[in-house]
Amino acid sequence: MNISVDAHIPFPRSLVFATYRDKLQELLPYMDNVHHIEPKTYQREDQRVICTNEWHGGGDIPTIAKAFIDEQMLSWTEHNIWNEADFSLEWRITTHAFTEAVSCSGKNLFREQGDTTIVENRGELIIYPRKIDGIPDFLRSQVAGFVEELLSQKIGPNLTQMGVGVRRYLEKTTA
Repeated sequence: MNISVDAHIPFPRSLVFATYRDKLQELLPYMDNVHHIEPKTYQREDQRVICTNEWHGGGDIPTIAKAFIDEQMLSWTEHNIWNEADFSLEWRITTHAFTEAVSCSGKNLFREQGDTTIVENRGELIIYPRKIDGIPDFLRSQVAGFVEELLSQKIGPNLTQMGVGVRRYLEKTTA
């Protein structure tokens, strides 16, 4: 599954970039599907920040899915490389459930367009059914399809909410 979501935020690129990178805790109220974020590592190297954050999600889960989904399945670790030289973010997500069966990574670009910043979120999510442990072989493809469908319904809206949250946060704090 390809991930492609753009956010248009009417603030300078450097401010938008720094807000996405450094204000995650302040952005939580704007993200319905995230309960909390735990910063794990943070290292500055020249014009780069390398950091790791643990995300704990939630939100509306279909009733049928609740039989298969626990708290661990709604948590993930995000590994980031923020590059100020070209206003980019390289990211990779490690899920806490089905870790070997899920691959998710991408790159976000922060582009200037007049007084607006366009955040281009690009990535790819791949589910490997054969690597799903603890599920009978005949169900693996169905579970993989279900997991991909569930994640696809969350990822796009979460990225959109994040962009809206950054805009609202900046409107509130820069007024």
